[in-house]
Amino acid sequence: MSKKKKWLLMSTTAIAISLIALNAYAGDPTGAISLKKDPGAPVDYVWVLLCAFLVFIMQLGFAYVESGFCRAKNAVNLMMKNLMDFVMGSLAFWAIGYALMMGTDSHGLFGTTGWFLHGNAYDVHTYLIWMFEVVFAATAATIVSGGVAERIKFSVYLFYSVIVSAVIYPIYGHWVWGGGWLSKLPYGIGAVDFAGSGVVHAIGGTIALVGAMMLGPRIGRYDKDGKPKPILGHNIPMAALGVFILWFGWFGFNPGSTLSAHELRISVIAVNTNLAAAAGGLSALLFMYAKHGKWDIGMTLNGVLAGLVAITAPCAWVEAWAAVVIGLIAGVLVCLGVMLLDKLHIDDPVGAFPVHGINGLWGLISVGLFADGTYGNYTTAMPHVIGLFYGGGVGQLIAQVISAVVCFVWAFVCAWITFSIAKVIFNGIRISPEEEIEGVDIIEHGTPAYPDFQIYKH
Repeated sequence: MSKKKKWLLMSTTAIAISLIALNAYAGDPTGAISLKKDPGAPVDYVWVLLCAFLVFIMQLGFAYVESGFCRAKNAVNLMMKNLMDFVMGSLAFWAIGYALMMGTDSHGLFGTTGWFLHGNAYDVHTYLIWMFEVVFAATAATIVSGGVAERIKFSVYLFYSVIVSAVIYPIYGHWVWGGGWLSKLPYGIGAVDFAGSGVVHAIGGTIALVGAMMLGPRIGRYDKDGKPKPILGHNIPMAALGVFILWFGWFGFNPGSTLSAHELRISVIAVNTNLAAAAGGLSALLFMYAKHGKWDIGMTLNGVLAGLVAITAPCAWVEAWAAVVIGLIAGVLVCLGVMLLDKLHIDDPVGAFPVHGINGLWGLISVGLFADGTYGNYTTAMPHVIGLFYGGGVGQLIAQVISAVVCFVWAFVCAWITFSIAKVIFNGIRISPEEEIEGVDIIEHGTPAYPDFQIYKH
């Protein structure tokens, strides 16, 4: 090879390497630039990451709630599914989901940059937002596991968990949080959802509804006359502990969504979160006592979760009294939702749709009613959110209703398509009757949850 050709090859290689390096480090991977621009940034970074870690702990809460409300022979399976939500969800959101959700907007429909967190996305701020959003994605996916518990194939579960984190959650999330079309509706200031009543909970709850419908009820859930028969959970103390963990984690979920420790509204958000949870638990307790004359622990626990779900969208924009009202309504809605599913013969073992689906939609709508106009669109400096009861007219309410309808339809249709595809790929989505009777812990995982206390057939 001539010297000229060698020089040309070396030059071309050097230019290519330089371009690759430039692309890989076009962001701020060390944080030096960000720190120079904003010396106070570390406080915000620590705040957001601590809140993300709190939300991650909610995976444990969901695992405990679902396992406790279901039978001992399926406890390992439920723990495994909650584990794999974060395993599969993290990788799917890293590769695809984050770019679709938070990447550069394309016609208000989806993002187009940030794939694999490469190139310009190799940036401390981008990684910060990714970490906070991935725990939300995992929450949306794990909500589904309770609604399809005790009869879905594990392989099918892994499949749809990836789809939720890679596509279903991110695209609706882009429409609301990523600069998409719902956030630009010509009503109020556009659709808003502070911490995810719709983006996380209604999405997950609606997918759970579709899964429960397509799977059909568990064996023995209804008698020959169609009357519902309770299938009792094996460990209510475990379920109760799970709710306490979730309640604690929600203090990261909602206040952390300020994405800044400098937004002092975090105190209002924390109080509203707590009050709505308490009100939801109380109203569910009283509703069930009025109906059955018993202080029902299961529905009270779900009432607390319902209040938390409902306040997640409006938590930054309402006063304390409104948070209590929103929670009280949520506690009743979850009871009515469970009763409705029973009448429709839709078997949702943990009440995933009544808790997360129905009350996620209620949370979206409540913003258009109770937002008091004292706080902006996610930050103090942005346009303030004003609901109907505070003189804002019906504009914001219309935007919220549109967002709620779109949320339900999007999740329902996507879930139906996903489970239909899974039926073909995995030769059905439900385990055999023999497997269901024996329990999926032994059949699918080869490990019983309580080998010293539970007799398993082989």
